[in-house]
Amino acid sequence: MLDRLAGIVRTFRSQGLRSPESLLLLMGAAVPLSFAVWQALLNNFAIEKAAFTGAEIGILQSLREVPGFLAFTAVFVLLLLREQPFALLSIALLGIGTAATGFFPTVIGLYLTTIVMSVGYHYNETIQQSLALQWVGKERAPLVLGRVIAAASFTSLIAYGLMWVAFDFFDANYTAVYLIGGGGSVAIAVFAWFFYPQFPAKVEQHKKLIFRQRYWLYYGLTFLSGARRQIFIVFAGFMMVEKFGYSVANITLLFLINYAANIWLAPAIGRLIQRWGERKALTLEYIGLIVVFTSYAFVTDPTIAAGLYVIDHLFFAMAIAIKTYFQKIADPRDIAPTAAVSFTINHIAAVVLPVLLGYVWLVSPSAVFLVGTGFAVGSLLLTQLIPMDPQAGQETVLTRRGGVQPAE
Repeated sequence: MLDRLAGIVRTFRSQGLRSPESLLLLMGAAVPLSFAVWQALLNNFAIEKAAFTGAEIGILQSLREVPGFLAFTAVFVLLLLREQPFALLSIALLGIGTAATGFFPTVIGLYLTTIVMSVGYHYNETIQQSLALQWVGKERAPLVLGRVIAAASFTSLIAYGLMWVAFDFFDANYTAVYLIGGGGSVAIAVFAWFFYPQFPAKVEQHKKLIFRQRYWLYYGLTFLSGARRQIFIVFAGFMMVEKFGYSVANITLLFLINYAANIWLAPAIGRLIQRWGERKALTLEYIGLIVVFTSYAFVTDPTIAAGLYVIDHLFFAMAIAIKTYFQKIADPRDIAPTAAVSFTINHIAAVVLPVLLGYVWLVSPSAVFLVGTGFAVGSLLLTQLIPMDPQAGQETVLTRRGGVQPAE
């Protein structure tokens, strides 16, 4: 772990404190201060303070994903704002929504603060992905994206550690913890706004929606990834609380383990993608997820369930490969608008699934996780269409080299 943190420090030293890569690391670290707090406390806060059932949590999670579904509107905001300030304003909005959560312990209140938080979170994720693929070269992209995840994991580790101590030893107040976490993100956004110069774009981005036929495999992988991820985010954690009676301290400890592992694992996954290529890395991820989701459906032991939860979370870092696959096949001018479109595609299922599966959950929780297994199988099949050396004009194994030229 110390070696991984040293790698992050080396990035600051080699690239400079006021470099684009350093700003990416700082923005990556700012988001978890809010989102880690919101996510770790959500299920317990919703059940204890707002009397949520599986139906209400499904509705809330669907509402949370509506801003992600509308991420394509980021293209229109870019007509007024450049990407860098847009990303920082989004982080501040994320922090404000999180800070306000504890003051509204009702069903409607939690719905409203979740929407505010989510608008900031999803706009930032859209723009930050675009900036990373523009600012970092193809050769370094897997490693740098891995280090961004490691930086986020380190911040999350600190946040979860403090929450675990606060709730396990000091019986902390939900309102105060939400306020501190959200306020931290706002403070970092303000600091970055004044400390970093405005970095120029290497290639002028299209200021319109881009939807190209030759990106169809990327769109398909993105859609299934969003659908599958929602089942983990919404129902795996809810199962821990509802079925196995995990407390805030227990859930927080699970997240501590997850992010401690990610600090070490994410940069290693970045290097693995560099060596193996996207196809092999994603194949490993999806085979693992098929096993995990099927096991979720039938687990009865809380310790085994916790182990599956940790393993499931570790596979998330493999999603770097979908981003680097797109970077290799994309027209550089398409990166920002396609990042916005891809987030909308990612959230099509995310808006619908939590509500539908929330009602399925009331009848059969196992069926919810078996749906996740089906999505993982679909992703595995699509992954086999990724070429060993993807590039513009060779986006899939079905495309003959030279048969399709990059779009003008």
